[in-house]
Amino acid sequence: MICECTLVVRTYECDSYGHVNNANYLNYLEYARYEFLRDIGFDYQTVVKAGYGVYVARVEIDYKKPALPDDVLIIQSWPVKKGAVSGVIAQEIKRGADLIAQAKVTWAFVDSKGMPSKIPPEWDLPGLFPTEC
Repeated sequence: MICECTLVVRTYECDSYGHVNNANYLNYLEYARYEFLRDIGFDYQTVVKAGYGVYVARVEIDYKKPALPDDVLIIQSWPVKKGAVSGVIAQEIKRGADLIAQAKVTWAFVDSKGMPSKIPPEWDLPGLFPTEC
């Protein structure tokens, strides 16, 4: 299963060339990952209240085409790798059939000190595993 969300490009997200500034793609991808976690039943706020977190350790982005003001973007997210404390989520940003950007985001589950920590069973959900989402 691929989890999907939609957003509309706002004019203030664009640079002097009239297309989305590269830095804003990080915000788009973050929004989509949060929606992905919500879709699979991962309660991020409860994780934080319990003293844990999910940190981004690495982001790889390939920009394919520019996004423009008022474009309706669809962001798809799905897990491609899962270990005991970390994983990788693949993401694509599309405008209709056009691929705008592709990303791979490596994340790590951490304790209250920011150190890698094994995911407790209550948050080690099937949707985090590539074969089950």
